[in-house]
Amino acid sequence: MADNNNDFGAFLAGVIVGGVMGALSALLMAPQSGEEVRSVLKEKGLEIKERASVSAEEALKRAEEARKKAEEALAEARKKAEEAAKAAQEQAITLQQRGQELAEEVAKKAKKIKKTAETAESDAAEAEA
Repeated sequence: MADNNNDFGAFLAGVIVGGVMGALSALLMAPQSGEEVRSVLKEKGLEIKERASVSAEEALKRAEEARKKAEEALAEARKKAEEAAKAAQEQAITLQQRGQELAEEVAKKAKKIKKTAETAESDAAEAEA
């Protein structure tokens, strides 16, 4: 956005300088009376003022449009980030629950294996006796 302001400033300066130089060239090249010269200068000054005003208004409109687009893009990015964070949180909860379920299954199997081993030991002890 700073580049647009710099470009506009350079453009506006060029318009003003070009208008002044053109007006001076016209005055120096054409033989006219003092009153005619003042009239031409006044007309050229009003013309340059009008052009600068129009250019400034157009630049302000473009800057406002760019600001609105930037705000819309920011809002969209925020929305997508929030959605991604929510999805990640839901996936983390799901994975945590699945991890707990697997841990419980492993614990049950370990108890079952331990019980089976204890039963086998007692059977072996009885068989020896």
